[in-house]
Amino acid sequence: MLSAGEVAGLVVAMFWAILVCFLAMVLVKLARLLTETTKMVSDLSDRVVPLIEDVTVTVNEANRQLVAVEAITKDVKQVSGHAAKLSALTQTIVTGPLIKVSALTHGVRRALDGRGRGRGRGRRR
Repeated sequence: MLSAGEVAGLVVAMFWAILVCFLAMVLVKLARLLTETTKMVSDLSDRVVPLIEDVTVTVNEANRQLVAVEAITKDVKQVSGHAAKLSALTQTIVTGPLIKVSALTHGVRRALDGRGRGRGRGRRR
């Protein structure tokens, strides 16, 4: 028969054997997980590289288009400045003489009205 110390040693040895088996299974599963993760990262990098290249091409094209839009914007700003100056010049050229002609017409009309009224008053006296 086994003594109490031998039974305790046997129980501890069984628990160690079970623990080692359990840890071995965990390590095997962890190794599989790492292998699958490595494959997925490799596949992902194979797919991502062309996407990054496409994005780079797209961004470069967008930058080129923005440069063209900037040039157009500068030209439009310049044209609108010229249009504003032309509008101010046209306003000055047209309204100055127009106001003078209007004032002259008003003055002549008032003078003629005053003259006509003055004659009418003179005859009645």
